[in-house]
Amino acid sequence: MELNLEQITLEGVSTERPMLIAGPCSAETEEQVMETARQLAENGVKIFRAGIWKPRTKPGGFEGVGSVGLNWLKQVKRKTGMYVATEVATAKHVYEALKYGVDLLWIGARTTANPFAVQEIADALEGVDIPVLIKNPVNPDLELWIGAIERIYNAGIRQLGAIHRGFSSYDKKIYRNLPQWHLPVELKRRYPNLPIFCDPSHIGGTRELIQPISQQAMDLHFEGLIIETHCNPDQAWSDREQQITPEFLKFMMNRIVIRDMAQTTENLADLRTQIDQIDNELLEALARRMRVSEEIGIYKKEHNITILQTTRYDEILQRGVEKGSKLGLSEAFMRAFLEAVHEESVRKQMEIVSK
Repeated sequence: MELNLEQITLEGVSTERPMLIAGPCSAETEEQVMETARQLAENGVKIFRAGIWKPRTKPGGFEGVGSVGLNWLKQVKRKTGMYVATEVATAKHVYEALKYGVDLLWIGARTTANPFAVQEIADALEGVDIPVLIKNPVNPDLELWIGAIERIYNAGIRQLGAIHRGFSSYDKKIYRNLPQWHLPVELKRRYPNLPIFCDPSHIGGTRELIQPISQQAMDLHFEGLIIETHCNPDQAWSDREQQITPEFLKFMMNRIVIRDMAQTTENLADLRTQIDQIDNELLEALARRMRVSEEIGIYKKEHNITILQTTRYDEILQRGVEKGSKLGLSEAFMRAFLEAVHEESVRKQMEIVSK
């Protein structure tokens, strides 16, 4: 589907990169909301965010103050002049947020993963002119992300954007949610006019990672950042480890480098030609490997041998990871690459055996 989108425009908000949305993970008290908003406004932030309804993994945690917090956002608008934004997960949330004059809505990762929930929100947005941002689903499923975007687009929303907040993983060594940058990059390739915001708070999960992740997003030409900011992060009622102060936010944003995409790329022509040649060689080598896999499949069929040989696969994986490490390739990349190659090899052998 082609998306004929309009630029996200809020009067008085610069369209230059990065468009910044900042505020606490959760609206906790009226005092906390107003104090955070006051400090952010003094530092030049134009769009204030706060979670009113908070989906929690388990019951018993803080699930947001609910609709009472929308009145606090209304006061933020009146007293600071900032626009206000919040997450919606149901049609009721949409109606409540619109009633209180919320200027921008976003759909969270858990909601994006549920087409029924997204459609319910889309139906509630019929005939409404408001910017809507859609976070990637919890799991790395690009088509599910695109499906949510298309549902909201079909409701008539033209000021659309995406939020990259990373993807859930058992591997929590560095990130709370793995960036997997290739997925938002592919989304941008398919929809060049779709603005993408980065949520470094949820990707990193710690304050120390917010700045470097934000810089990576800018280097990939993302349009904006949505950063969790709290007047007293250590006392936050939710996700305190990934929230920063308004003062640090200002310091950080002054250090972010915005690279000029308009610069000439003529000097890259020779290097890109090399890349194209190497890619062709890689594809030809993969095709040769698959032909060998087919011959192995024929042999297994003739000798009644099972397709999956786990010991052999473990050997290939271990050897490939070790070799890749010596060549400067990360273990994560090598595992993903070898797993994809193995999956395709098994598929081809199954086709042969089933004939």
